Amino acid sequence: MVFTVKDMSFKAGMEMKVSGKIKPGCDTFSINIGHDADTIALHFSPRFNSNVIVCNSKQGDWGAEHREPCFPFQQGEEFKLSITFNNDTFNIKLPGGTMMSFPNRFGDDVFKHIHVMGDVKITSIKIK
Repeated sequence: MVFTVKDMSFKAGMEMKVSGKIKPGCDTFSINIGHDADTIALHFSPRFNSNVIVCNSKQGDWGAEHREPCFPFQQGEEFKLSITFNNDTFNIKLPGGTMMSFPNRFGDDVFKHIHVMGDVKITSIKIK
């Protein structure tokens, strides 16, 4: 599945809740939040071959990867996560309640673009 939402309004202090189901045999999927396809403030990518979550940002070139060893995702299973941010940090509540964070390297307080790729079916995205 690949889809893009443009011209949304995801502002600092708001919460984005994402629900979906991971397809059996999934290698990876990603949720990208930023200004457009080439300016990504948060690249969130669970990787099943190494059971790690990779986060990164892209502004021209990719930055240094952050690897999160907590891996609460299962192929063929449903998941829910939530993302909030401020000028300094993205906070991500993973399935099961574990929290992780990734720096807001841009320091921006609004993002208008979300792009999802990989073997996942997103059933809901809510921003409030």
